[in-house]
Amino acid sequence: MPQLNPNPWLYIMLTSWLTLSIILQPKISSFLQTNHPSTKTSPATTPSPWNWPWT
Repeated sequence: MPQLNPNPWLYIMLTSWLTLSIILQPKISSFLQTNHPSTKTSPATTPSPWNWPWT
């Protein structure tokens, strides 16, 4: 069965994966804006109890 022969396809897959991860990924991630963590604390909210109709 020729489709189980990994000889040409393994090299193609590894080459494309390395190309994407080494060359293209830093270029793409330089365009993305990341949200910096803020030092503000969020106000603590207390949950309100539910009014169950059957109790």
